[in-house]
Amino acid sequence: MESSKDKDLKKTVREKYAEISRQSKQENESSCCGAGGCCTVDYAVFAEDYSKMDGYNPDADLGLGCGLPTEFAQIKKGDTVVDLGSGAGNDCFIARELTGPNGRIIGIDMTPEMIKKAILNADKLGFSNVQFRRGEIEKIPMAANQADIVVSNCVFNLVPDKRKAFEETYRILKPGGHFSISDVVVKGILPEKLRHDAEMYAGCVAGAIDLNEYLEKIRDAGFESVTLQKERPIALPEEILDRYLDPQEKEAFLVGSTGIFSVTVYAEKPGCCQDTGCC
Repeated sequence: MESSKDKDLKKTVREKYAEISRQSKQENESSCCGAGGCCTVDYAVFAEDYSKMDGYNPDADLGLGCGLPTEFAQIKKGDTVVDLGSGAGNDCFIARELTGPNGRIIGIDMTPEMIKKAILNADKLGFSNVQFRRGEIEKIPMAANQADIVVSNCVFNLVPDKRKAFEETYRILKPGGHFSISDVVVKGILPEKLRHDAEMYAGCVAGAIDLNEYLEKIRDAGFESVTLQKERPIALPEEILDRYLDPQEKEAFLVGSTGIFSVTVYAEKPGCCQDTGCC
């Protein structure tokens, strides 16, 4: 059963991303810390440049990602691709370029405002094989064994129950399917003030867990061939550290062993095995 703390965290994230959905990428980047002013992490700190990728649509790019999962996802013509935490549709539209008109793209997001924006963007592009559904990653609104590939971009760190999220990802993948997920993780232990602040959770930091724990949760869900496809260090801006840490805490954080990283992780669901009944 979902705890009151988890419900509150989801409410914080939903409200923050609803606010972001009403702004452009430029507006989000020009404000000190994303939507709403200096209240959380500047999303541009994490974002990577999508603009040179085939299928890129600037209306769908709100600068919220922390990697380029579609670049590593090995998407082929005709694939069914599910994007978990699809936002305004950025990764969905790039995936559609790779699958072509015979593929199927499904975006899942828990924020109604993001779903609405994504549908408008898809309508403008005239894509009949791209759809968006409202839902949470811990309970994906899809039947089992539907997706060839799952992608996600800086979203699993926002999910309180990551174990359940990876189990649901496993469930919707076809036997032999795989995922490529970009996310924020840590190495070491974040200061308490960063870990326990709800706004920092919405900003992708407080919800991040240790890389080894992250990879272990993936394996525990049943995935195989777990591979780190990309790793990039993230430096939090001075104004963020000054907001949460006193001078002594800040110095200890900067010279310590704790690091925040953007990673892209690949993993496979085992294929169909008639002799073991895994199908």
